[in-house]
Amino acid sequence: MIHNLKLLMPQTRIVIGLLIMLFSGFYSINVMATTTAYWNKSNEATSQDIDHSQWQYVLNRYLIVDKNKNAINLFNYKNVTNADKAILRQYLVQLQNINPLQHTKAQQQAYWINLYNAQTIQLILENYPVKSITKLGERFFSFGPWDDKAVTVNGQTLSLNDIEHEILRPIWKDPRIHYAVNCASYGCPNLSATAFMASNTEQLLTAGAYAYINHPRGVSIQGDDLEVSSIYKWYSEDFGDNQQALIEHFKRYARPLLKQALILFQQDPGSIDFKYDWRLNQP
Repeated sequence: MIHNLKLLMPQTRIVIGLLIMLFSGFYSINVMATTTAYWNKSNEATSQDIDHSQWQYVLNRYLIVDKNKNAINLFNYKNVTNADKAILRQYLVQLQNINPLQHTKAQQQAYWINLYNAQTIQLILENYPVKSITKLGERFFSFGPWDDKAVTVNGQTLSLNDIEHEILRPIWKDPRIHYAVNCASYGCPNLSATAFMASNTEQLLTAGAYAYINHPRGVSIQGDDLEVSSIYKWYSEDFGDNQQALIEHFKRYARPLLKQALILFQQDPGSIDFKYDWRLNQP
C-alpha cells in the first residue's frame, strides 16, 4: 500500500485519491445501513436507568457557564486534575460496559449524546494543550478526530462520526441532535451543563436550539443578508434541505426581534453566508 502520495506524479495522485473517495463512499453507505439497523433496537420494558453522575460531576467542576444573555459555555481543560481525569475515564469505561440495546429509546438517546460529549472532552484532555480539535486525528489527510475509532460498545468499535451519523441522526431523525453533540469549539452549540437523561432530553434539546439560534454564532442578520453557522450547510438535509425550510426552523426557536428579522428576510431575501469558529472552547 502506498503511504505517501506526495512521491507520485500529480496525475497519479489525483486518480488514486478519487478511487479512494469512491470506494470509501460506497463502503460507508453500506456500513451505515448495517450499523444503524443493529443499534435501532430497544427494551422499552426496562425500569433501570443509566447512571451519568460521574459526567455530571465533571461538568459541575469544569464547565464554565456564562450567565449573561447569549453566552457561550466554555470548558476549563487546563485545570482538570489527574483525579478528575480518572473519573472521566471511569465514566467512559462504565458506558462502554453497558449494552444500550437493553434500555429504552429515551435512555439510549441520552446515553449516546453523553458518550459522544464525554469522549470529545477526553480526546482534548489527552492532547492538551491544543488550539483546535481540528489539529487532532490519526488518519491520512484527517481534519479532526471524528473518523478515528474512539469507543467500543457491544464489541463494536465506533468513531464519533459513527455515533452521530450512523446512530443518533438516522435513528432519531431530530435536527436538534446538532444542538446536543459538542465539538469542543467556539462555533459549536453549547456543551450542556446538565447531563442528558431520559427524563430531560426533550427539554435540553429544545433549550440547546433556543440558545444556539439566538446567538450570533448560530444565526445573525447582517444588513440585508443572513449569516449562519456552517452546521446548516453541512447538514442541510436535516433542516429541510431548502432555504425556506431552514428559515422556518430558525423562526420556531427565535426570540421576537430575530423572528421579525427572519420574516422580513423571507419577504425580501438576501444571501445566506456560512461561518464557523474552530478555536477550542476554553476560557
